[in-house]
Amino acid sequence: MYSSNDLDVSLSKSGLMVVDDDEDILFTVQTLFKKSPFPVFLARSGQECLDYLNLGFKGVILMDIMMPGLDGWETIQAIINRGQMQDLIISMFTAKDVPDTSLDHLKEYVFDYITKPFEPEKLIALVDDYIALLV
Repeated sequence: MYSSNDLDVSLSKSGLMVVDDDEDILFTVQTLFKKSPFPVFLARSGQECLDYLNLGFKGVILMDIMMPGLDGWETIQAIINRGQMQDLIISMFTAKDVPDTSLDHLKEYVFDYITKPFEPEKLIALVDDYIALLV
C-alpha cells in the first residue's frame, strides 16, 4: 500500500488512487484492496491527488466531492486544465444521490458516482472493471 509520503509513483501499470479527507474511508478502501494486483495510493486532499498526477500516476481515481481546500470538482477542473485526463478513470464518492446540476460541464469527465456508504463487494467489482478498461 502506498501513502501520501511515497514519492515513487512511476507505474508500468494502472493503479488506484483514493482521494478523501475522511481517514475511515481511506482505511476501508485500503483494507479492501490490500491484496490487489495493482498499486493503491491514498491522497488526503485534492492537492495530494494533483501531486501524484504530476509524478506520473495513471489509473482509477475514486474522489470525494466534499473536501477542504480543493474539493473534488475543483480537483477535476485542475486535472483538465493541466491536460492530465489521459489514462484516467474518475469516479466520485458522494453522500448525495443526485449530483449538483451546476457542475454539468465537468460531468463528462466523471465515469461514475459511488454513493456513500458503499457496498464493499460492489466497490471491488467496479474498480476491477475500471482497471480492466485501462489495460
